[in-house]
Amino acid sequence: MSDRAGAPLDGLTTEAGLREVWARLGKCGVLTELYHHVDGERRLRAEPLRALLAALDSRGRTGVTLAVCVQVASVLPLLDAGAAGSPVVASLLDRALAGEQLVALAVTDAGAPGSDLAALDTTLETDGDMVTVTGAKRWITNATGCDYFLTLARHRPGRHFTSFAWILVPARAAGVEVAAAPTPLFAGSGTGEVRFDRVRLSTAHLVGRPGRALASFARHITRERFAGAVWTVALLRRALTDTRASLTGRNSDGAPLWSMDLLRHRCASAVVEIRLLNALTYEVEQQILNGYDAAAAALVKTAAARTAESVLTACASLQGADGYLPGAAQQLRAEAAVFGIGGGTVDLMLSDIAEHAEALLAQVQR
Repeated sequence: MSDRAGAPLDGLTTEAGLREVWARLGKCGVLTELYHHVDGERRLRAEPLRALLAALDSRGRTGVTLAVCVQVASVLPLLDAGAAGSPVVASLLDRALAGEQLVALAVTDAGAPGSDLAALDTTLETDGDMVTVTGAKRWITNATGCDYFLTLARHRPGRHFTSFAWILVPARAAGVEVAAAPTPLFAGSGTGEVRFDRVRLSTAHLVGRPGRALASFARHITRERFAGAVWTVALLRRALTDTRASLTGRNSDGAPLWSMDLLRHRCASAVVEIRLLNALTYEVEQQILNGYDAAAAALVKTAAARTAESVLTACASLQGADGYLPGAAQQLRAEAAVFGIGGGTVDLMLSDIAEHAEALLAQVQR
């Protein structure tokens, strides 16, 4: 699968945009092969996912990899879960898997902290066979280039988990306004903000039953957290490989920097950290991909965020001034902070880990 994951990208320049990359992946069947059907649902397969994220990361465009990761780990499974009995959702899912449509996951609300989904104030009002969507979302990956927004909205008052629903909002619908996020990072991700000014849609655009949106999100976000950790391994491996090459190619007093034990040991420590994170992703993959284990997902996400910070800090120091070049360690370090924020902050993950500490410890050495 590794060769097949990268083959569709052959011939594309590193500047190729998300839509072109997504179309190639869909046309060549890579997106379909990411999943298998178990108990009537579409589940991610670990090895094809690893191969795809490694192939994407090798191109050096974190924004495009981020945009693909969100879609394959969260958007497509969520659409699949809500496709039964909905021709609109089922049709969009087929077109997305074919690489013909891009869907943004519009969860983070402009009117509430991103970590407090129950406080969001984007609303969905039902009137017969029509719905009206009002509100705003921010820091949405794929926002500026998507065809649809898979939007989490409140369908009734209150913080109860049954108060929310998913709705597909066409990006070109009347009342939809999109703007790029004011950041120089994640080029190619299409990250932006979207406002819904009383957008009128038919109830056919609902995804799944109203009241089950938060439950489905909690279930499927575990896969995105796992995918983020898998991508972290690929990104750190690339960064450390580049750092080692830099050390072997630069001299001090006529000898390569790589000959200095202090620098070699810092690289060696980073190798150990990357290998430990990689081993953890293999340990928990079935718990998460087949069992939706939230504690295991919190564990691997936290480990990924911490490992990324540690390894990229070392790479940035070892690369020196060259670390400030485009795509080098300093930029990667800033962009990799998303591993500790997107899909749930590390502080939230630690709360989940603490809640399940006894069970997680019981699994050690089993």
